[in-house]
Amino acid sequence: MYKKSNLLFATLVLLIAMLACASLPGGSGPASPVNVETIVAATFQALTQVSTPPASTLQPGFDKLNPAAQGDAASLLPHSMYFINNDSAGLAQVYRLDQDGVTVTQLTFEPANVDDYDVSMMDGSVVYVSNNQLLTVNADGSSRSMIFGGSARDEDNPFLTNITSPVWSPNGETIAFAYKGLNFYSIVSGQSNRMLEDQIDDLGGGLSFPRELYWPETYSADGSKLIITLGYYEGASSAIYYPNGGALVRLSGDEGAIICCGDYHLTSDGSALFAASPSSGMFNAGLWRVDTATGNVTTLLLTSYDTNPDEVADNPFLAADGQLYFFYASVPNADEFINRPPLQLVRSAADGVTGRTVLRPETFQNMNEALWAPDASFVIVANPDVPEIYQGGAAQLYYTDGQKAMLPLLPYAMKMKWGP
Repeated sequence: MYKKSNLLFATLVLLIAMLACASLPGGSGPASPVNVETIVAATFQALTQVSTPPASTLQPGFDKLNPAAQGDAASLLPHSMYFINNDSAGLAQVYRLDQDGVTVTQLTFEPANVDDYDVSMMDGSVVYVSNNQLLTVNADGSSRSMIFGGSARDEDNPFLTNITSPVWSPNGETIAFAYKGLNFYSIVSGQSNRMLEDQIDDLGGGLSFPRELYWPETYSADGSKLIITLGYYEGASSAIYYPNGGALVRLSGDEGAIICCGDYHLTSDGSALFAASPSSGMFNAGLWRVDTATGNVTTLLLTSYDTNPDEVADNPFLAADGQLYFFYASVPNADEFINRPPLQLVRSAADGVTGRTVLRPETFQNMNEALWAPDASFVIVANPDVPEIYQGGAAQLYYTDGQKAMLPLLPYAMKMKWGP
């Protein structure tokens, strides 16, 4: 799961989420003054390292950049992993890392940045947004096709014109996306329909106010539910949309929680949504469980001005064994906002408390996103070189068996997703 920004919720969530930070790192600034030139240089270096690895690194079983992957690495990953990195021209493109953990293939070759994307779990095809167009390519990068084009971008009111957040249905027949509301594109008919219209107030003089916006995030495995984000001028929430019938279930009992913008885990049966936040500010830090049938929110861990110590969490994942895996920290209440605490990888019962055990000795203070193995045997973490980068980072594989060493996978990856 990727984070649009670790400071997303302390600022205008709507604008950052809709623009997706232009798919480039450093979408939010640091809390205190820093050397801007140093940050830019570090960001550029992280992005441009091995955008397209040299041929010698693309052979299964041998990797100069990743010595840990040498030898029989044919089944290192359970699925291929898709991600965004810059190409040699400095433009964000979609890449795929094969199951061997070594072979990297560039899939998009756009003249503008790829802002967002998703992968079909049926055949590995990619849907993505570039230059305010919705496009698709096959799993091998062939047959590029534009399936939907937006109007010219309004930079003053981006929510009026931008195409964002494509999400492929589990059966591969539908693509949900945001454009003036929640839309569904049919692969079979080649037509799109808008099912929820964005609620916009016209203030006159060319100014508009977003009362409530809608964009998709993830389908349940059976395709019966679609988790969407409800965007507001300041703040956001989640809701459960039922494509068959159009019912919309809003969250309840989530006061002070931050459950939105794809920063959560939907269980394999689609019955629950686990959300967490390691940062406090506009919203509380904590850990929550959402009943997707009713929208009811249960607080598992909560940090507020009255709690001491502060318990924070990030990237929760409920495994098939009923155990909850997540990143956790307990820090003294210093009567100030929490940002980037030193997290550790833990496992507990589904309540987030019972039997909580630290799994590894490392701390994760600058982590920007995490992608869990389907069986929770490992997690791939995007760790940036410097704390001022708030998107992506070096992709590193950490086993939940703490006896196994960390494996470096890629110098840089952002918006990591599993393929088929």
